[in-house]
Amino acid sequence: MSSSAPAGNETGNQPSAPSPLYIAWRTSAIASAVFCAVVALAMLVRDLTSRKEDPLNSHTLAALKQQLLASPNDESLKQKIRELDLQVRHDYFTVLRFKQTGAWLLVIGTAVFLYSARKAGRLRETPPLPGPAPDPAESHLRAAARARNTAGAAMVLLAIASLGLAIPHRSRVPATEAELERLLAGGAGTETNASEPLPTATEAAATWPRFLGPTGNAFATNVSIPDAIDPTNKVGVCWRTSVEVFGYSSPVVSGGRVFLTSGDETNRYVLCYDGNSGELLWKRLVRDLPGSPQKQPEIPAGTGFAAPSPATDGQRVYAIFGNGDLAAFKFDGTLLWGKNMGVPDNPYGHAQSLLVWRDRLIVPMDQSEAAKNRSKLFMLEGATGKVIWEKTRPVPSSWATPIVIEAGGLTQIITLGGSWVISYNAVDGTELWRAECLSGEIAPSPIFAADLVFAISPNDRIIAIRPDGRGDVTKTHLAWSYDENIPDIPSPVSNGTFVFVVSTPGVVTCLDAKTGAKVWDHDFELEVNATPAIARDRIIIAGKKGRVVILQAGAELKELTQFDLGEEIFASPALVADKIYLRTAAALYCIGEARPNAQSTP
Repeated sequence: MSSSAPAGNETGNQPSAPSPLYIAWRTSAIASAVFCAVVALAMLVRDLTSRKEDPLNSHTLAALKQQLLASPNDESLKQKIRELDLQVRHDYFTVLRFKQTGAWLLVIGTAVFLYSARKAGRLRETPPLPGPAPDPAESHLRAAARARNTAGAAMVLLAIASLGLAIPHRSRVPATEAELERLLAGGAGTETNASEPLPTATEAAATWPRFLGPTGNAFATNVSIPDAIDPTNKVGVCWRTSVEVFGYSSPVVSGGRVFLTSGDETNRYVLCYDGNSGELLWKRLVRDLPGSPQKQPEIPAGTGFAAPSPATDGQRVYAIFGNGDLAAFKFDGTLLWGKNMGVPDNPYGHAQSLLVWRDRLIVPMDQSEAAKNRSKLFMLEGATGKVIWEKTRPVPSSWATPIVIEAGGLTQIITLGGSWVISYNAVDGTELWRAECLSGEIAPSPIFAADLVFAISPNDRIIAIRPDGRGDVTKTHLAWSYDENIPDIPSPVSNGTFVFVVSTPGVVTCLDAKTGAKVWDHDFELEVNATPAIARDRIIIAGKKGRVVILQAGAELKELTQFDLGEEIFASPALVADKIYLRTAAALYCIGEARPNAQSTP
């Protein structure tokens, strides 16, 4: 009896041997699955090692271009930029072709797998020979079907994920060299860009596109100052143009044009002047924008409605006012877009200036109390005003304008507010690091020189911070500090070797940028509200009552000249092409060698 059961199984319930065709399709499915897995793994490894090759996010290339701003005539530096640019392009398109080829191989491999698995599955579904115990065979078929479905779904997901690797991460670089060239010529590039390219690095060095110049450091290497300046006898003065409506904003310069803002509770203007002659080219009224308040806020006269300086990217000029109205104009005066960013909740009025990065506009809006979380930092599309990202900041009202730097392998936006110096990634607004080292009401703006960020804690100290940290760097990245004759309004300036600090009562202090050691100081008995500027090897200090002192920007204290405009000065100078554009309470001056076509208005 016991020996009959095995005999019955051998003759009645044994499944049929797999057919050769089934084995062939099964082998094809397994081989294609392994093939897809290998391709996907290769694409993943290549993706993780090649993200740095995006030419629009090459930190080394960006750092070299930043150096070129300070040394526009350095031919060896230009050659390095050309060679690196070519290499980055070549590497990028090599990776792009690899990803595109891998994507097609995955599509083909996945199709082969699904087809082979389907064919093998149908052959496998041949019913078992009849016998007394069919349930195990049915269970086997159901399990096999589930396995095939699971494997198929896994392959589809693998293909989709791997195809995603074929798309460059955080890059808008297209797949053609021509489009890449267009984007690189215009900065980051968006589909809404104007047809004209943004300025090159060399062209940008010949502009003063924002408050305190191209880098926010108030330093120009390509500007010479006349040895003799006497406004009374019109020596060293190209022209003077009256500015009808008052404003505290400083001039910005691009394309031979000088831009100012002016305004009061009734009217607010953007003004454009010819940089060579002083002629007013156009004046545009900014009011009744989408979201503009019907009733204007009460703003102290000491700040007014036009304290923030405008900014320009070489195609457009941007301006913001104390009521939160923000507008963008073409260089011919055509309004591109405008909107209200919200009325700033600031007890002394809004004074943070705009700045540009590539084809984008950065709008700082520090306001109210830190606990209310109303302070924000915005990144907008320059061409449209569309918000790319916004970041809520844990700080109260401040009046310091951010700077954009290349440091620690990233493009960073350095901000001051409350007790914090905070760095954000310019690409997406992610906070990179912060240092708690400030106090009081923050008006002086930060600067970057000698690989250090310098920040002023008003009437307290100047702090130097290494910008390559992450998280809270208060205890790890403060390089040095200095605490004598610290200003509460003017920002520090630097030529890379020395940092110059001018206190409001007029004490000028020269510090070693790397160590913080005092080199010299001197009291000029000159009330100062405006941040000074450095023209090559000379520092220009404008006193509130109109007296301007020019010193040697070096290790020895040496006064070169001084002159008196006889008008109050609150704005910082703009330095371009051997000219100093200086705004007073009543006029705009051009200091430099006089030109035949220059004109002056009383």
